[in-house]
Amino acid sequence: MPVDVYREALRLASDIRDKYLRAVTYAKIGYYMHRAKNPGYKTAFKYAFTATASIENPVLMVKALMEIGTYLERTGSKTARKVFHQAYESIMAFPLPLRDDLLEELAIKLLELDMTDDALFYVTDIDDTVKRNDLLLKILRVYLKKGNMRKAKLIIEQIDDEPWHSIGAIEAIKEHLKREEFGSAIRILSELKSEYWLGEAMKEVAVYLKTSDVPKATYEKFVEIALSMSSETGFDVLKSLLVGLGNQGELEFVARILERLSLSARLSILRGIVETSLDRAEILSHLIDSLEGSEFEEITGFILDQLLSKPVDEKYEPLIKKIGNRTNDDALLVKVTTYLAKLGKFDDSLSFAQRVRGHYLRSLAFGSIAVAKLKVGDIDGAIDAALEVKDSKWGSWLLSEILTKILELQTEGRLEENIEEKAIHQKIIWEKH
Repeated sequence: MPVDVYREALRLASDIRDKYLRAVTYAKIGYYMHRAKNPGYKTAFKYAFTATASIENPVLMVKALMEIGTYLERTGSKTARKVFHQAYESIMAFPLPLRDDLLEELAIKLLELDMTDDALFYVTDIDDTVKRNDLLLKILRVYLKKGNMRKAKLIIEQIDDEPWHSIGAIEAIKEHLKREEFGSAIRILSELKSEYWLGEAMKEVAVYLKTSDVPKATYEKFVEIALSMSSETGFDVLKSLLVGLGNQGELEFVARILERLSLSARLSILRGIVETSLDRAEILSHLIDSLEGSEFEEITGFILDQLLSKPVDEKYEPLIKKIGNRTNDDALLVKVTTYLAKLGKFDDSLSFAQRVRGHYLRSLAFGSIAVAKLKVGDIDGAIDAALEVKDSKWGSWLLSEILTKILELQTEGRLEENIEEKAIHQKIIWEKH
């Protein structure tokens, strides 16, 4: 831009009657002259200072200094820091709450200019707890973003009030986790006094650990912290950690921790591991190896229910057979039989179905085989399966259902798999009458 345009701008700015606006306008002109590499920019800033000195309103004078400092800083001038300090010294003479408002404004401007250290210096003089701590958190986030963990630590130590202290600690923990500085994260966690905020911090930890390749020893330390928490949040965090560990295959460690918990807590965590590891047959197989008695039956039943709700897959065949071989529970044997029948493993499914003792459940087991045989066109095999139920009532019912399904298949060209639903309905009828 031609030089005379800037000179004209300076001349016109002198006609601005409002002294504050005149000072700020001179500063803006100086900034743009500097960008245009016009050496006269220093003169523009000199005019800005002269105009500021004539401002009678002390608040407007301070605001003008902050604006001049802002534009000077954008030119790279070292004088900017001195201007901001001059504004600060003037601000400190004002009464509260005006002083705090102006210090807040000064700190925000410094943060916008990436003068974080300066902002921190001035924020400490803010008397209002909320204003001061809110700004300290803003400054903390800047240091964390820059990776300056030493300064971040100093700020957290500087904040005594809640919830700011704990919020700051959690922000730092998240950054330490990203940087895989697990020792530092654990140190901050151990210093949190509030059970609520410890829980919030541990939630962040649990979310991070689920998606990261963390050394088992580190994971164990976080689990110990979760165990020390007595609240419901503590259990939620513990569950999340143990489910994540289980999904990573660390089942021996999980089993050791589960021994310290109540039965209901153990079952809740085990179900969580099943749900998150359902597509990994090897994890499920190792998991049931550690279970005994009612716990085994409860969790394997849950596994079978989950698997039966999805399309069958041959990769689960060894797992299904392992469950069947370890149980004498009729309900589990029916589910094992059903899954194997759906896979088309009829010899194995018949073998497990033969072990079902109760008439009602036996009808379900052989009914699932009969339906599976019908689906592959084996009508004779379906009838033979139905005839395996010797009880007069349930045997007759199952044969009736299978004959109906044969006709359904012939007529409709499809087969509805609802034997269990119909058996429940029939059972209710017989119980009532």
